[in-house]
Amino acid sequence: MAESNENIQKVRDIIKGTRIAMLTHVDEDGRLVSKPMATQDVDFDGTVRFIAERASGQGTAIQKNPNVNVAYAGSGAWVSLSGSARIVNDTDKLRELWSSFTDSWLEGGPENPNNVLIEIDADTAEYWDSPGSSKVTQVANLIKAKVTGNTVEGENEVVDL
Repeated sequence: MAESNENIQKVRDIIKGTRIAMLTHVDEDGRLVSKPMATQDVDFDGTVRFIAERASGQGTAIQKNPNVNVAYAGSGAWVSLSGSARIVNDTDKLRELWSSFTDSWLEGGPENPNNVLIEIDADTAEYWDSPGSSKVTQVANLIKAKVTGNTVEGENEVVDL
């Protein structure tokens, strides 16, 4: 069980270190569409939260088909979450998470009934973590792999949530 907790912590750390995610949903024509979203609550417990507009194409599509993917790409580390999304009307939580950054993108503040939370409950998370977090270390590992003919070593795990 400790390994599972370590893997969940690794997912949490990558999400905290990245913050901006690509949220992929299925549109009304069945196409996959990705949009950048700012993660609002980074104490990852299997659920991620975003603030969005209910009437947006994304909000409408999620209400029709809740299957989504959330991808985080950071400095040498990546996480892909698969799960189900839902629209949540929670003015108190919106007030708690709202910031001047959110004001730049959405009108009317947390009291605007068109502003909602998108909550994604992840079923699985897959992460990749390359050795060394600095760009110099990553480049050195790529050069080493090229010279030796070996692949870059890294960590890759699938975590059931």
